[in-house]
Amino acid sequence: MFGLGLPELLLILVIGLVFFGPGKLPDVGKAIGKSMREFKTALNDVKPEITEEKAVETAKEK
Repeated sequence: MFGLGLPELLLILVIGLVFFGPGKLPDVGKAIGKSMREFKTALNDVKPEITEEKAVETAKEK
């Protein structure tokens, strides 16, 4: 997972607690998770279009 071990994850958690406090931390995590999910969905929606365009370009070159 991005080369992060337990010490790094704990450090990130502590920094998050300092900046956002224990009350806001779940909301921040939820927002980050939602953003990542939406980004992944957007990539999956665009991927077939990119693949199709690439196939058309390859066919034109031949």
